[in-house]
Amino acid sequence: MISHATGAPVDDRALWDRAAGGDEAAFGELFERHAEAVWNHAYRLTGSWSAAEDLTSSTFLTAWRRRADVTLVRDSALPWLYTVAGNAARDEHRGARRRLRLLRKIPDAPVVSDHADSVAERIDGEQRLREIVEAVRTLPKSQREVVELCLLGDVSVADAAALLTVAEVTVRAHLSRARARLRTLLEEK
Repeated sequence: MISHATGAPVDDRALWDRAAGGDEAAFGELFERHAEAVWNHAYRLTGSWSAAEDLTSSTFLTAWRRRADVTLVRDSALPWLYTVAGNAARDEHRGARRRLRLLRKIPDAPVVSDHADSVAERIDGEQRLREIVEAVRTLPKSQREVVELCLLGDVSVADAAALLTVAEVTVRAHLSRARARLRTLLEEK
């Protein structure tokens, strides 16, 4: 969105403030600006196109509902949106595990395979991505958060530090430990 007065692009904070006041067009602009990046981040977190679509929708629905009480980091909505997507992905993963445990308790329950999953599993790149996602899930929370933001979400160390309310050196240390642990985990496969 371009400011009519200055001809300069309107930053996320100005759009967010207008959306918080009920301006649907400003929120639509935020959606247009960041939907692809959020989808890409959700895909990297899940390894599934359909799950990424669902997470992207859920992320922007949460953003709309919470638009009045969100504080943006360095005038960008993207780090907050990535955090919401990461939380939603973890919630979905926990829910899927619970559903799977329940299915296992049902005697002679037929297992229905999803055609999309079987196709995705045949593609080496997507299989490797799933291995990486699983490895990331095993990391301690502090390391997992910085990996999801900085490595999967391409958020800068400074922005991740501000979002997580820790020092930049802490984010770098978590990244270094996480990279070493992921290398070990992925080499074992």
